[in-house]
Amino acid sequence: MDTVNDIRVYIDPSTIRHLTDDWGQECIIMITTFFDSVLQAVQMGDKKRANYLLGNLGEPNETHLGISRGKSAGRGFGKQMSVEFAAKLATSQAAKTGLIEDLEDTSFFLERVDKDIISDITTNIIRGPLISYTQQMAGVFGIPLEEGVASGAVWNPRSLEWEQGFTELPIADGDKLLLVPKVIVRRDLHLSRGEYYRNHLAPTLQSEEEANPGSKLVRVLKDGRRKVYKGDIEKEYGSSKSDVARETLKRPSVYANYRRTKKSVHPTPMSHTEISEVSNTPPPDYKALLQAVVATPTGKAEAGNYHARVEALLTALLYPSLSMPEIEEEIHEGRKRIDISYTNNAINGFFRFLTRHKIPSKYVFVECKNYGKEVTNPELDQLSSRFSPLRGQFGILTCRSFEDKERFLNRCRDTALDHRGFVIALDDGDLSSLVADVLHAINWKPSDPPPKEPEVPPRIHDYPLLHRRFKALVS
Repeated sequence: MDTVNDIRVYIDPSTIRHLTDDWGQECIIMITTFFDSVLQAVQMGDKKRANYLLGNLGEPNETHLGISRGKSAGRGFGKQMSVEFAAKLATSQAAKTGLIEDLEDTSFFLERVDKDIISDITTNIIRGPLISYTQQMAGVFGIPLEEGVASGAVWNPRSLEWEQGFTELPIADGDKLLLVPKVIVRRDLHLSRGEYYRNHLAPTLQSEEEANPGSKLVRVLKDGRRKVYKGDIEKEYGSSKSDVARETLKRPSVYANYRRTKKSVHPTPMSHTEISEVSNTPPPDYKALLQAVVATPTGKAEAGNYHARVEALLTALLYPSLSMPEIEEEIHEGRKRIDISYTNNAINGFFRFLTRHKIPSKYVFVECKNYGKEVTNPELDQLSSRFSPLRGQFGILTCRSFEDKERFLNRCRDTALDHRGFVIALDDGDLSSLVADVLHAINWKPSDPPPKEPEVPPRIHDYPLLHRRFKALVS
């Protein structure tokens, strides 16, 4: 991780709105309550309240995201920008008429507000959850934390006030760090002014002009059809932010329909490859991660290493379907622990298949057994006892090998048929197969022979081995 320079990605509130886990829901509440408070203050002409709300938005250098050149120095959302933002909202017809509903809408209608400013504001609003996430990841990756670090302003969605305090955070090069989940960052915002103009506003203007008998933009084709070209629309109406805002205010239903359409489409998370490109870091080495697992000696003395290496492998393999790994998560007031738990935010593939088929899998649990002996019923029962309808009822049990694999897989099937949850058991050979499937999907080219099953190009998140194992549990 680069702890000096910025990575050119941005936190997108629209992406956060599609998260269904507890962390995501907390962020959504914070974003919604904050911006609703700002809009209310602006619409009521309460400048003091608006200035207080926006004046506590600092320059979030801690995440190292955005467009600074050289050392992170903030993208400008300081005191002056907060004053300008409040003033623009106060005079915005889009805000007064209710066209601006969410934070990301401001990038369409306010000058000098773009993805960098939206990302900065969002970072400030969700600073509290980001601190919690950073502390969680520090535990996973062994990152040291320093006590007594100033948290910065943290939004309280209950009191609707900013709070200041001290917390534990990593320090690098003398500055505090905030880690950000990969699933909420993008190169561009999910709501795109260019896309809106091309696919929604411009076609509407074309239709209006074509229906106007006196339009000077209409060209009559040889077959008698009336045609208005987008190039002529752009010349006549313009395509700048102010032009788009002006014409949208005359046709608010067009933007409302666009926003409604985009909210129904889940933003696609950035892939490992995309993240590697923007961060100038190598992508995961799946073969090396696998080798670290299989080279671990069996036995209790190496259990901790095996646990950590399985987490590293699965976290790479199962992203972006599963994210936010938590190690040794406590449940039942600390009376039980889960080796690894993941948040399931899959939008397609195997883990989306689970949610579509009503398999509770908000969180996916993994138990790691570095035994040099046979894994038996107690280990299976240990994992299934962690299940609940609220947390999830799907898990993975990893182990080194089986004396009688078929017998253990039948035990997993018995657990499923007894309605005690769904457990897929994976030994070293199965983990090798998972890696092979992912590498095949990554390296597959359209010129390659089509796969036999399924009859579509392989995708990283499909995990055919997991599909086969799950099918065996319920068939």
